[in-house]
Amino acid sequence: MAILLATYNGERFLAEQLDSFEAQTWPHWQVWASDDGSSDATLALLQQYQQRWGEERLVIIKGPAQGASRNFLSMVHHPEIQADFYAYADQDDIWEDDKLERAATWLLKQAPNTSALYCTRTRLVDANNQELGLSPLFKRPPSFATALMRNITGGNTMVFNTALRQCLQQVPVNIPLVIFDWWTYIVVTATGGPVYFDPTPGLRYRQHGGNLIGMSVNGPTLASRVGKLFTHELRHNGDLNIAGLAYVRPWMPDDTRRILDLYAHARRQWLLPRLIGFKRAGLHRLTLAGDLGLLAAAVLNRL
Repeated sequence: MAILLATYNGERFLAEQLDSFEAQTWPHWQVWASDDGSSDATLALLQQYQQRWGEERLVIIKGPAQGASRNFLSMVHHPEIQADFYAYADQDDIWEDDKLERAATWLLKQAPNTSALYCTRTRLVDANNQELGLSPLFKRPPSFATALMRNITGGNTMVFNTALRQCLQQVPVNIPLVIFDWWTYIVVTATGGPVYFDPTPGLRYRQHGGNLIGMSVNGPTLASRVGKLFTHELRHNGDLNIAGLAYVRPWMPDDTRRILDLYAHARRQWLLPRLIGFKRAGLHRLTLAGDLGLLAAAVLNRL
């Protein structure tokens, strides 16, 4: 198991995360820490753990210094990182002791030549590790039609197999993408791979002032969802996702190619054929409120 740890000025919480790696009940792990040019004590702390664990357990590499998403994807493309499974890791969380064991147990049951993604619910905590609640638990199953509209969970919970990594590697590391975890979810569903969303939290997801992306107990607020309808953010995200999927198309089965083509075609149509096209593609979100927002965005031509 390769733990892909992206770091940048993370000295405040990093030790607790590293300690949670060491406490894993699944013993077959190796940390690859890609640092994006930290100016605090992050590198010194990584080196301390490297001395304690040994270089076979913790490898420190230089990140691209182009943001967290590019850092994670650079590790997906890194030729020296080789393992059966790969786990994204933030620098400020605390993993549950059995996170990797639960992930590996499920992934080992999947066909090795089929892309597969394991992810979990999270336990939200504050900067002092005091519990705030749980991330949303959605009733609708993962699917490509859902993935085109919204991510199902955070990258800090994701663990995936070599087949999915190979699909991700088909896309050049330098092309623009919205964010690495949503892209990972899109690719696994686009290629017809199974996704398991474990309802048991796999980590303590720390919410603090320095979060790149935070999460609330109830998910995005209604105000934030409505606000996006009046910007071009959703449409811009769709443009990026469609462009990226062009590289993955040879690995997509007929049913997901059809969904993608219907979606891409409908975006260029007038109101009625646009709505019919989105309906035929089966686009939806994970809640009724999300579906209503999706309909509004479709009417406004913001998808």
